[in-house]
Amino acid sequence: MRYAVSNQSAPATFQPWRGMLAGASASLVGIGLARFAYTPLLPAIIGAHWFAPSTAAYLGAANLGGYLAGALMAGTLTRHARAATVLRAMMLLATIAFVACAFPVSFLWFFAWRFASGVSGGALMVLAAPTILAHVAPSRRGFAGGVIFTGIGMGVAASGTIVPLLLRQGLEQTWLGLAVVSLLLTVVAWNGWPADAAPAPAATHAPARPKTSTITLGALFVEYALNAVGLVPHMIFLVDYVARGLGKGVDAGAQYWVLYGLGAMIGPLLAGHLADRAGFGRALRVALLLQFAAVALPALGSNAALLMVSSVMVGAFTPGIVPLVLGRVNELLAHHPAAQKGAWRTATTSFAVMQAVAAYGLSFLFSASGGDYRLLFMIGASALAVAFFVDLIAVARSK
Repeated sequence: MRYAVSNQSAPATFQPWRGMLAGASASLVGIGLARFAYTPLLPAIIGAHWFAPSTAAYLGAANLGGYLAGALMAGTLTRHARAATVLRAMMLLATIAFVACAFPVSFLWFFAWRFASGVSGGALMVLAAPTILAHVAPSRRGFAGGVIFTGIGMGVAASGTIVPLLLRQGLEQTWLGLAVVSLLLTVVAWNGWPADAAPAPAATHAPARPKTSTITLGALFVEYALNAVGLVPHMIFLVDYVARGLGKGVDAGAQYWVLYGLGAMIGPLLAGHLADRAGFGRALRVALLLQFAAVALPALGSNAALLMVSSVMVGAFTPGIVPLVLGRVNELLAHHPAAQKGAWRTATTSFAVMQAVAAYGLSFLFSASGGDYRLLFMIGASALAVAFFVDLIAVARSK
C-alpha cells in the first residue's frame, strides 16, 4: 500500500511506513510499557517488600504526574532541538528509567524514575504522531494515526501477558527485560523519524482563526477531557469489579483485562479506518456514543457476555480515541498548520489532567460509597454522554 506525502514535503529518503513504525514504537515504549506495565508489577512490588502498599500507589501516580509534565514540556524542547532528536532522547530516557527501577534504592529514587518515565510518555505522545503525520497524505492520516497508536494497545496487551511471564524470572529481571525491549524499540525507531524538522521558530503573528473554528476546537478539548473521565472506571476498577465486586476471583478478573488488551490492540486501526471513510468529526461522534454504551453496561448488570463486550469496546477506545482527536485537531486547523502541534499539546494536557483528577476522585468516591462499583461506571458513562452533546452543540453553533 502506498502513501503519498502531503504538501509539507519530507526528504526523499523519508518513508512513511518507517515513520509509522517509529511512531508505534514510541507509543509502545512511552505509554504502552512505561505506564501500563506497572499495573501487573504493582502486586509483585508489594509482595517483594520493595515498598508498602500505600507507598506503591504513590509511585503509580508519579508516572501520571510525569506524563502531564512531559506534555507541557514538549513544545519547549522542540524550540531548542529538532523533533527527531527530542523523540530519540525521550525513548532513551524511558529505557534508562526501566533499568533504574530494577534497583529500589529508595522511595525518592524510584519516584524520580517513575516520574521520568511519565515525562518521556507525555513528550512522545505530543510529538511523535504529529511529526509523522505531517508527511502522510491527508486521505491516509486516519490509518497512519491508528498504526502509530497501536503501540499503546500492544502495551496494554503485554501488561496482561508478557509481564507475568517475565515475573517468573524475578522482579529485578522483569524491569531489566522491559529495558531491553524498550532499547530494541528505540533502535527500530531511530532512523524512522523525518530528518528535516528543524527546531520550531518563535511564535509569530499568524492569520486569525475563524470564530467557528475556535469554538469547535475549544469544545474538542472539553470532549477529550471528558473522554478521559469516561475511560478511568475500566482502566482502574474493571479487574477489581470482576474479582471482588462480582466474587469471580483474580483469575477471572485477569481474563477480562486480557480482553481489554485485545480490544486495545485493534482499536486504533479500526478507529483510523473509520475516520478515513467518514471523516474525523463523524467518527469521533460515533466513538463517543459507542463508549457511552460500553461504559454503561457494567452499571446495568453483571451478565458475562455484556461484560466481555464492554471490556473489548472500552479497551479498543482507550488508545483508539487518540488518533480520532488528533485527526480532528488537524482538520480544524488545516489552514493553520503551525498551530496544530500546540493545539494537540493542549488536548493531550487536558486529557492528562482530567485522567489524574478522575483517578483520584473516583477512588475517593469508591471508598466513600462503601465500594459501589456501579456508581463509578455511571459517572464514566455520564461524562461521555456530556462529551457527545458538547460536540453536537459545537457543530450546530459552527454552522
